[in-house]
Amino acid sequence: MDRPEVEVRRSSRRRRTVSAYRDGDRIVVLIPASMSRREEAEWVEQMVARIERSERRRKPSDEDLMKRASTLSDRYFGGLAIPDSVRWVDNQQSRWGSCTPGDRSIRLSARLQGMPSWVTDYVLVHELAHLFEPHHNARFWGWVDRFPQAERAKGYLLGWSAANRIAAPPGEDEDEDGGAID
Repeated sequence: MDRPEVEVRRSSRRRRTVSAYRDGDRIVVLIPASMSRREEAEWVEQMVARIERSERRRKPSDEDLMKRASTLSDRYFGGLAIPDSVRWVDNQQSRWGSCTPGDRSIRLSARLQGMPSWVTDYVLVHELAHLFEPHHNARFWGWVDRFPQAERAKGYLLGWSAANRIAAPPGEDEDEDGGAID
């Protein structure tokens, strides 16, 4: 994996603490101005590693998503929903996920990365249900609502959309043509 761009910011007001955060493609490390170059290098290495570990935990790989989809299918659908592929995509700005039953592929919006795992699980359950019920009808919602945190996750996604001033996907009370997830 390529090392990210790192920006070090020294502060005379900072006495002992070191912190770091992600700013786009760059990691910003905040250190005391009195720190030596050797100490700076050690702290930068440590803080970059910490952020990358944290991001890996929050961003499961496509392979991890596939394993999770299999587990959820077994748990909530008796193994009926078996996708051929599950992957993250960056091009979904108005949907949380999508499913193409014909090729049994599921795509999840990268916006879900870093959200609680039960929210991602809900979106996976929603998309898995489309593998055997393509429309947002009562039968579909009956399957999706087997996921115990379905209502909580729907509320979380609506709240996230509102907090970020992003139009929420179409309402979940719609039938075959709509749906808040896809």
